[in-house]
Amino acid sequence: MEQQFDAVLTGSDSEVNGIATRLNSGAYEFNSLDGSLQLIIAKNAEGKWERVAGTEPYFGGWIEELVAQIPVTVNS
Repeated sequence: MEQQFDAVLTGSDSEVNGIATRLNSGAYEFNSLDGSLQLIIAKNAEGKWERVAGTEPYFGGWIEELVAQIPVTVNS
């Protein structure tokens, strides 16, 4: 079952507001409200979060920003 939560990423000019969704695979997909940004992250074989898909360009810090916003209830 997919779970969603509001998320905000830091853009080059301003904050990017969007919705993050936990996918059945355990990955997370972020979609900005204005449609300008998509980011999908998942854990790699070593258990570290990495970008697996999304729009270009993207900021490397977005991965950590998104992970920090994952609600504790979603992780359990």
